[in-house]
Amino acid sequence: MRGLKQRLVAEADAVGFIACRICRPDALPELPARLAAFLGAGYHGQMGWMAERVAWRGNPAALWPEAKSVIMLAESYTPAHDPLEILRHPELGAISVYAQGRDYHDVVKKRLKRLARWLLEQAEGPAQVKVFVDTAPVPEKALAAAAGLGWQGKHTNLLSREWGNWAFLGAIFTTLDLAPDEAESDHCGSCRACLDICPTDAFPAPYQLDARRCISYLTIEHKGSVPEALRRLMGNRIYGCDDCLAVCPWNKFAVRARDNRLAARPELTAPDLSTLAQLDDAAFRALFSGSAIKRIGRDRFVRNVLYAIGNSGQPALSSVASELTADPDPAVAEAARWALAQCDPRRR
Repeated sequence: MRGLKQRLVAEADAVGFIACRICRPDALPELPARLAAFLGAGYHGQMGWMAERVAWRGNPAALWPEAKSVIMLAESYTPAHDPLEILRHPELGAISVYAQGRDYHDVVKKRLKRLARWLLEQAEGPAQVKVFVDTAPVPEKALAAAAGLGWQGKHTNLLSREWGNWAFLGAIFTTLDLAPDEAESDHCGSCRACLDICPTDAFPAPYQLDARRCISYLTIEHKGSVPEALRRLMGNRIYGCDDCLAVCPWNKFAVRARDNRLAARPELTAPDLSTLAQLDDAAFRALFSGSAIKRIGRDRFVRNVLYAIGNSGQPALSSVASELTADPDPAVAEAARWALAQCDPRRR
């Protein structure tokens, strides 16, 4: 299989991936204990699905017992701009870089399927494949580290000495027996940049994340109203947060995104909060068609926008908040009342 593996790596590069490495499905013997500690501390918050499928998430070999190899792939989405610059403009909304372009689920999965078809065509004898990109209980980051794509940094995300940490991960499970690569060692050293920049102190310790305090979780996964103490720390971040990724020193080796579909849409790099707050469901769906943002729905998104309006403290935005104080969604209405109080001193 050595010749096939070499051709596979070359083909992965040809179809647009920046890296391709291989590990065994059972390469994570320490994962069940790590996952149990994470869940036991309640760090998963409202993400109950993590506990419901813990048997698979903690043991990739159990997901598909027939699989002998896991092919891990990385696709770059390195931004063309500094994602922290938008934070200096409170009247604008900050959207995580990965969500400013086409939905990565669609882009990466199509590329994975193309590579998987090629692999089946090249295989000598019967073979099967299954592809995954953040759509099943697959621990992509842990598998990627085991395969040698990079290591999980102190911010818990995968990073590499070759391409930094701006990358999507995808996995191809296969019944083919391919030679595994060596795991990558940790190269974070004494650096604490990602930990120190976190606005909400979401890292209880290096390599540990309390999702309940993470802005990405709060703006995407958290249902209902966000606790006031945390919403005040969200600033103008309305979908996700890039702070810990953006400050990583290894990004000096970041490589340009190859797929133009992942490039930021101009209207999403610095959107006006006032305009976004006035979106109804139809307008929301139209604006975010083909975007990962569409998945959270209009109500949760507008809730986030209202928190940003409140944090801006700008009186000029009070009229926008006022119009939403009777919104049918309770979380939106509550966020509007809070934002109005922050922007209009007379309401405090």
